[in-house]
Amino acid sequence: MLQSNNEERDEKTIDFTLASSKNLLLIFTRNPELGKGKRRLAAKVGDQVALDIYNFLLDHTVKITSKLYAEKIVYYSDEIWEQDIWDNTVYDKKLQQGEDLGIRMLNAFQDGFSRGYEKIIIIGSDMYDLDQADLEDAFRALSQNDFVVGPAEDGGYYLLGMKKLKPELFTNKDWGTSTVLTDTLTDLKDEKKVLLETRNDVDYYEDIKDIDAFGPFLKNI
Repeated sequence: MLQSNNEERDEKTIDFTLASSKNLLLIFTRNPELGKGKRRLAAKVGDQVALDIYNFLLDHTVKITSKLYAEKIVYYSDEIWEQDIWDNTVYDKKLQQGEDLGIRMLNAFQDGFSRGYEKIIIIGSDMYDLDQADLEDAFRALSQNDFVVGPAEDGGYYLLGMKKLKPELFTNKDWGTSTVLTDTLTDLKDEKKVLLETRNDVDYYEDIKDIDAFGPFLKNI
């Protein structure tokens, strides 16, 4: 939402800032299927509730990205679904390629830069603690910086953006562990970068048990 009753903003300026360069948002997602994905959450809440929560998070991701001033590509984990919540008129659709998360992300960034995009940001699809304004701020941050990182509370990151490709960001990382952010920032120590606010992604029951929006899913837990 570019304007609100509580905050008057120059919409023409916002349009120019966000649309004048070629911005690309990469959204990495798992195909939502019972018994797959969110395994650490499912260990506590069960497979069906974990799937329901993941679908809720996917809906949220659509809500915060569909009106963003950027080209958008959804990268599926297993297969491309032509008819799903990702509107084909809003999102391009591709399949993740590579033997681990790092290589899959690297391939997606390489493809984006090869197609002429100037600012590229990647996010996952399990961030309830994220909104459209956060994504807009991240793209703006790339106007004065080469890299932007959104630290996650678990020691990883929920967002990574860049104006130039740095392949070492995607290698020699123990993906899914608490060392990813530290190792990534080490790779970026000599680069012009900005860190966003630390946010919480959804992996465990403890991540959501005190958030009202998840209450309906957890009432029988």
